[in-house]
Order: sequence, then structure tokens, then C-alpha cells
Amino acid sequence: MNLFEYTYSLVRQIPLRKISTYGAVAIALGDKVAARAVGRMMNQNPNADDMPCFKIVHSDGRLGGFGLGIDDKIRRLKQDSIHVNKGKIVNFENVFFDDFRTEYPLKTLREEQINISKNISLQDDFGEIETVAGIDVAYPDNEFHEACGACVVLDYHTMQVIEESVVFSPTDFPFISTYFSYRELPIVQKLMNHLRSTPSLILLDGNGIIHPIRCGFASHAGITLDIPTIGVAKTLLYGTVKNSQVIIDKEQRGYAFYKKQGTRPIYVSPGHRVSLTTSLDVVKHLSSSKIPEPLRLAHHLAKKNLQKNQQLIAGDHRDVMIAK
Repeated sequence: MNLFEYTYSLVRQIPLRKISTYGAVAIALGDKVAARAVGRMMNQNPNADDMPCFKIVHSDGRLGGFGLGIDDKIRRLKQDSIHVNKGKIVNFENVFFDDFRTEYPLKTLREEQINISKNISLQDDFGEIETVAGIDVAYPDNEFHEACGACVVLDYHTMQVIEESVVFSPTDFPFISTYFSYRELPIVQKLMNHLRSTPSLILLDGNGIIHPIRCGFASHAGITLDIPTIGVAKTLLYGTVKNSQVIIDKEQRGYAFYKKQGTRPIYVSPGHRVSLTTSLDVVKHLSSSKIPEPLRLAHHLAKKNLQKNQQLIAGDHRDVMIAK
């Protein structure tokens, strides 16, 4: 599903002389946690004349941002007979609209996550670890340009690079906390299809079972690809840390791993077909610096190739401008 287009189709439903809010659109998508993502999607809107993002404001009537500037947002609202006074919508309750026709797509995805979580295994379901892949994705500032995914496969014992894979792919799903897999999994699948052989285990830049319903990115990917996976995240978006253990609902879901005392930790959790203790042991073995080596190399490879691609896009744009 292209959640950008779905969200834009919701905004197009707002009638003349009406406005809505980031939160109302998020609820129409199926989860109020998407409100921030709605704001980013409004900012990335490629055509304010075709998709009236100026009609989306804060729930207290404040205008919020606008890519073309606040003055232009006020002008467009005035043309739509929506009045603004001191930076807020006048008669907000009378012009507010939230009667969207929607299938609540995020609710559907949440149900899918619940079903996937029932099949996650936290047992070490593999033989000797011979190779480990790290996968990371770099995103452009403009979501409508292609993201770059990179995979680096290392020999688990010598730490030598065996294989690399790079793909470019359009992004059709924004970042929404706890729905991260729907943003990156399509790119991961493309990367895996480009590898000559399947690695013993994959490290992913995200969470495994550190997730409200135990189905983070690494767990979702492990089930989909049927391969052992471990999640490695730089920030803790859910749960609490007690004695270096990440606790959710009184259950240990992972570890806060400190490579050096006094530094910020990374958060390690099993994805699928890997146990809690093994997930930490593997990350420790692969970490000569804060970030495990396969992920560190994949991150740099993705950033380097994204930068090259952005330079090519900028060069093509300049050529077109000169031609005109």
C-alpha cells in the first residue's frame, strides 16, 4: 500500500469551507500515533493545488507548518472562507471536519502484526554461524526520491567482507513508530534477492521483539524471509531499562548494550529464530565499535550510494534548467 497516496486521498475529501487536523487524519488512517507522520506527509506534498494540505491544522486551531510559508497557508484558507486570527482558526468547532470515508489501513496492518507475532520463535534455530549480513537504508530529504538500501555480508569469524548489495527503491510508507517494517521490508526483500547466497543470520537497523505486540522490524523480516534475525536500534522507543535489560509488560524483550562505559547504549533484541542471550552474544562478537560491524558497513555503503544518486539527480536537474 502507498500510504502517502492514501493519506492524500483522505485530505482531498475535506469539503469546501472546512478544515481538519493532523490527529483526525491519523485516526482515519487507523492509529493516532501516525499524527506526526501526517505532518511530514503534508510537508512533502508535491502539489498544494491538487492536494489541499493547507486545510490540515493542529487540534487546538493553531495553523501548523506549510511548505510554501504560513502567509500562503493563510491566503489559501481565506480563499476557502476559513478565517484566521492571531495564528489560529476562527470558529474552529464549526469548520472542523473528520467524517472521512476510510478503510483504516493501519488497523489492518496492526492485525497482521498480531498474527505474525504468534509465529515468532525465540529459539536458536540454526547451525554454526558462518556469515552475518547487516542491512541499513538511507533516505533522501525528499521522500519522493528513491531511498538506498545496502547489505554487507561478513564472514562471522574473520570479519572479512564476502558480498555487498545495493538497491534503490521509491518510498511509499512514511516513518510511523511501531509500523517501521512496512517502510523498510520491501527494500530488504529486494536486497536479499540480489545476494548470491543466504547468510546464516541478519542484523537489521531496528527492533525485534522490543515492540508493543512483539513484532518489530527484525521480527517481521525474520518471519517473512524465514531467516534468523536480530534487531539493533540506536534509540529505545518502547519499554524501560532495568539492569541493562529492556522490560515491556514485566517481560524481558532485549538488552541495552554498552560497548564502553559512559557512552549511550544500543538496544539489542531477537527478531526470529534467535534467543535473547544469543542475540546479545552475536552483537558483542561483531562490535569492535559501538555499532556491530555489518551494520556499520551497511550504513556507510547506503549513505555513500544515496549521496552519489542525489548528485546525479541534481546534475540532471541543472541540465534541464540549462536546456530551458
